[in-house]
Amino acid sequence: MERKKKQIAILGSTGSIGTQALDVIAQHPEKFEVYALTANNNIDLLIEQAVKFSPEVVVIANDEKYSVLKEALEHYPIKVWAGIEAISDIVQSEHIDIVLAAMVGFSGLKPTISALKSGKTVALANKETLVVAGEYIIDLALRNGAPILPVDSEHSAIFQCLNGEEQNRINKIWLTASGGPFRNYSREQLQQVSKEQALNHPKWSMGTKVTIDSSTLINKGFEMIEAKWLFDVDPSQIEVVVHPQSIVHSMIEFEDTSVIAQMGIPDMRVPIQYAFSFPQRLKSNFKSANFFQLSNLTFEQPDLKVFKNLSFAYDAIDKGGNMPCILNAANEIAVESFLQDKISYLSMSDILEETMQKASFVKSPTLDDYFETDIEARKIATDIIQTINKKISTF
Repeated sequence: MERKKKQIAILGSTGSIGTQALDVIAQHPEKFEVYALTANNNIDLLIEQAVKFSPEVVVIANDEKYSVLKEALEHYPIKVWAGIEAISDIVQSEHIDIVLAAMVGFSGLKPTISALKSGKTVALANKETLVVAGEYIIDLALRNGAPILPVDSEHSAIFQCLNGEEQNRINKIWLTASGGPFRNYSREQLQQVSKEQALNHPKWSMGTKVTIDSSTLINKGFEMIEAKWLFDVDPSQIEVVVHPQSIVHSMIEFEDTSVIAQMGIPDMRVPIQYAFSFPQRLKSNFKSANFFQLSNLTFEQPDLKVFKNLSFAYDAIDKGGNMPCILNAANEIAVESFLQDKISYLSMSDILEETMQKASFVKSPTLDDYFETDIEARKIATDIIQTINKKISTF
């Protein structure tokens, strides 16, 4: 009997993770098939992907671009939908086996919730979902028997290291970070950092938002929060270690002090493919590690006084409640403003810190509280940026 191909919905197909996921699917047409593609604004690439992969449905979140998409695909047997609610609807389709949640930021929360409520396997690349509402999401997944398979390279590494080790107690998770392009910079040097410098990541090819987050180490803070929920550990058990070569993707130390690491050449297609094929491993044409050429693997402690954003993440998860949601909202506004040349590099940290101080704290938030917190924190962060710019304009 012929084995059914896994039907995959890719939320955020035009982004870095989405495009690499499509490359994985193209390499294994006998295993995987695209059922749905969604994008926010990049309609040209979405049309190109739809023509190539012929999904059942494509969705453009931006309603204003619906007519252009509809016209471009009118001669193809593809349903065309629009709007963020349509994305939440499509993941409930009975035909879908895996939902790749690769939308950037808070926008990925609703569709992920919808997929989990429908009992779908979620390949999670949107870390903000667990940062914002980790307790709610994990409870929802357990209640609906919906597996969450991590796609972030670090969390995939941890997941792989723990495979078969369910009965053994974790001492520590070593969460590796490349350190970004500024790992040896002082606070004074960071004050002069430009957008172009921040977008020049030394190891990974990522979208602009994630690249900036990686440079400030807030990305690693969010990954720490994500790991806390995915692997049911205390934040004190998660140690961030700077590993510039990005060969060790993370490590687990067990209570007997044995350490298991997952290693490989930096390539996001590897964890994407593993999430799609789990528990199998599929042959690939990805580059292999040559350890004769990798003789210099180094590990450093991050400087939390220089990279304050990482410490904010630990503060947020220690405080609990809706504080990680506040941090995420403030960061999304701060990064967007930096990319628009409205604020300096170091101002992003100031905005995060001040927003965390000013936003309303809710100890035991409901789902509605998360959405209200996101709105409030974004407004506070935006007001702070306007104040900064007014002060600059007076000089």
